[in-house]
Amino acid sequence: MASIDLNEIHSLSDFQRNAKQHITQMKKSRRPIVLTVNGKAEMVGMDVASYQKMVNALEHANSIVGIRLGVESMERGEGVPAREVLENLRKEFKLPKKRTK
Repeated sequence: MASIDLNEIHSLSDFQRNAKQHITQMKKSRRPIVLTVNGKAEMVGMDVASYQKMVNALEHANSIVGIRLGVESMERGEGVPAREVLENLRKEFKLPKKRTK
């Protein structure tokens, strides 16, 4: 995600007066705008596609961090083997044991 363009800082009242133009520009540029109240940055607005892309990237990054923490934990000899976790879940939710052929 790109940083905020200093040219894309607008007052909330300007945004309210020219909302359609601001929205069109956000969709076109795929860049967020900062809205100010009394000269102070208060909100960030962005188009839905850019927001979704940002959420997806954050979820991906969180997954990577979780995997790394899990690997590091296992390397330190911590954690619980997957078979044991699955067996505990089966017991907790009263699920039948996996059938073998």
